[in-house]
Amino acid sequence: MIPGVLLLAVIGAAAGMIATRLMRVDADLPTAMGLGVLGALVGGFALRLILTAGGWVVTFVLAVMGSMALIWLWQRFKR
Repeated sequence: MIPGVLLLAVIGAAAGMIATRLMRVDADLPTAMGLGVLGALVGGFALRLILTAGGWVVTFVLAVMGSMALIWLWQRFKR
């Protein structure tokens, strides 16, 4: 379980960078990576409960989606 969480954190960091670029958010590197990791963990665990099939491609897509959702919330509450 722990190696899976670490891999999800690494995937989340990359997903956060991609998500901030897709959403055109001006965030510094640590913030983008942090949001990506949190979004990946939330999105990965929550949606993995729903979706049992997949692989690392599905995990990456879910991590990007989770990161985008968390960035959207962060922008809303930042104001």
